[in-house]
Amino acid sequence: MTGLFIILILVLFLPFTVKKVEHNLEVFLFIMGILAAWVGGVFNSDLLLKSLEDPINITLAVLIAGLLFKWFQSPLEKGIQLASDKTPFPLFVALIVVVLGLLSSVITAIIAALVLVLIVSVLKLDRQSEIRLVVLACFSIGLGAALTPIGEPLSTITTSKLNEHFFYLMDLIGPYVIVGIIGLGILTALWIKPVQAKNSLAGDKQTETYGEILIRSVKIYLFVMGLTLLGAGFEPLINRFLIGLNPFILYWVNMLSAILDNATLASAEISPEMTAGTIKAILLGLLISGGMLIPGNIPNIISAGKLNITSKEWARYGLPIGLVVMAIYFVVLLIF
Repeated sequence: MTGLFIILILVLFLPFTVKKVEHNLEVFLFIMGILAAWVGGVFNSDLLLKSLEDPINITLAVLIAGLLFKWFQSPLEKGIQLASDKTPFPLFVALIVVVLGLLSSVITAIIAALVLVLIVSVLKLDRQSEIRLVVLACFSIGLGAALTPIGEPLSTITTSKLNEHFFYLMDLIGPYVIVGIIGLGILTALWIKPVQAKNSLAGDKQTETYGEILIRSVKIYLFVMGLTLLGAGFEPLINRFLIGLNPFILYWVNMLSAILDNATLASAEISPEMTAGTIKAILLGLLISGGMLIPGNIPNIISAGKLNITSKEWARYGLPIGLVVMAIYFVVLLIF
């Protein structure tokens, strides 16, 4: 147990405190996953085979979607400009948030974030309006991508650990997620005004190379493989300390997802021994709080990096939005 606790502490805090680890997170988690499985006494041929198989679908989805985005980036940019010109602005920005949120479970959270960056670069609003739009859209993408195992690593790992079917998460949290995405779209329509200005975000619209697309796909493969090994290695800790814990306590504890990648936390927390209600509370806590700060999930990191959004700027809107949404969902979970 002592060895697993040490690994858990390293996994939770090194990416947040050491820049080299943060910039090479996939390789770091891959190494930590091997160590956790070995220290936990679960490393065997079956687990190795499972860890090699789990990342395949999401890696292929990221690779194919990345290629399609590269090939169709120019017509997509023209289509965005045309749609923004023809559609009332409040409806247009609401559709951005809702459509990207819903599509992220199919096109992956990574590609949804790249499309968001392209849209923001085309719109050229004032900086604060663009930051609000990006934050709201990333909350939506983070929620929606969890509905299928190909959407993001968190959903891949959760479905694999629970040994469930493709649409399990859609059945478990689908209504909560879809209503939340629509609510974020309505908030976007009411909050963001069409003010154009010179100090807009500096979007990176340079077309990605095939090498960059391939490297990103390999990193996702290692990331998910590492999380599979981590989850298996941490099973003794989960069974001893988390199985019987009140799901509503876990819900609020998972606000750690604001500063730590939510897929990492999911791999460390979720177990097939848990009830559906506990898993639901864990997932919703992770998904919502993951949008509060930049490190919380993949779309935040991609969007903030390409649009030069600082951590302080993100937190100014992400924290209050996340806290309000967390409180609303907590009440809903208590009732239903």
